[in-house]
Amino acid sequence: FSYTDGQEVLHGLDLHVREGEFIGIVGTTGAGKSSLVNLLTRFYDVNDGSVEIDGTDIRRLPQASLHRLVGLVQQDPFLFAGSIIDNVRLFREDIPREEVIRACRRIGADPMIARLKDGYDTRLSNRGSGLSAGERQLISFARILAFRPKILILDEATANLDSQTEQLIQNALNVVSAGRTTLVIAHRLSTVQHADRILVIQDGRIAEQGKHDALLARGGYYAELVRHSRQGRMELPHLAQRR
Repeated sequence: FSYTDGQEVLHGLDLHVREGEFIGIVGTTGAGKSSLVNLLTRFYDVNDGSVEIDGTDIRRLPQASLHRLVGLVQQDPFLFAGSIIDNVRLFREDIPREEVIRACRRIGADPMIARLKDGYDTRLSNRGSGLSAGERQLISFARILAFRPKILILDEATANLDSQTEQLIQNALNVVSAGRTTLVIAHRLSTVQHADRILVIQDGRIAEQGKHDALLARGGYYAELVRHSRQGRMELPHLAQRR
């Protein structure tokens, strides 16, 4: 895959993800992590080869069908002018109010919403100004429960959060990832160290893959990234702080 001719971003990538698997994706800035996610969500299409879900090339799927299958949570989720209810169900009246409230309770957003002046009927401005980054993330996680995609992708969703908010988001992630195939681009080590498999992307290729402990024992590139992380706070300062 390349964004411009002659400048490949991903090279010879061969990746198979099992149903229900939790995959962590790490690597330095520009390694190709977000490009990998962009292909799965069809923001871009591969130049060669294919991306398939259950054996079907996603280029053969209508965009609406793909969006029902794949849920994406980004570092700064977009909120719309409308109520909390509207933002969780994206203005779809066929999703009952009670289901939205149940989703918010399951991911731990209910106490935050209860503090707002009009609760679930509180109206937000575009981009959710007035809510913290963590509160916006909780609403985006509630969307996942309301829309029930089979595949969940998190693109640095825990970046730039304080430790207390990160724990709340981590708990919400555990709820929304249950029973779903989940791919997480990780900024912080704690987000993926318990993943079923961690992919280490280097120069557009999968340099290493495996569980956290096994990768550490190999003493390779992942172990080097972990050593960097332990020099400061428990995060990976060289991993995808910027794209």
